[in-house]
Amino acid sequence: MFSEHGDIIAVLFNYPPVASPEPDVSNKILWVSRLPQQPMRPLTIEAVLDGTTTSVVREIAGGPGPSSVNLPKAGCWHLTLSWSGHTDAMTLRFT
Repeated sequence: MFSEHGDIIAVLFNYPPVASPEPDVSNKILWVSRLPQQPMRPLTIEAVLDGTTTSVVREIAGGPGPSSVNLPKAGCWHLTLSWSGHTDAMTLRFT
């Protein structure tokens, strides 16, 4: 999945990603930035479930790269992605 500005992509290893309130359930996602990165700066994901006030924040240590991401409810999530001074957004549907 490409971000809105094309500055970062999410390579999903299972599609569609699965939502779960269980902490041991996660989705393998490889984040790839086309912009320069500062070493060891995290990728911060601010996720808001469409049509609700439900929001969560996830942090990927070390910035874009391999990750395990879990969101608590199924639905369409709007993600604001911040890394190394860059910001972009994307929408992902979790089942």
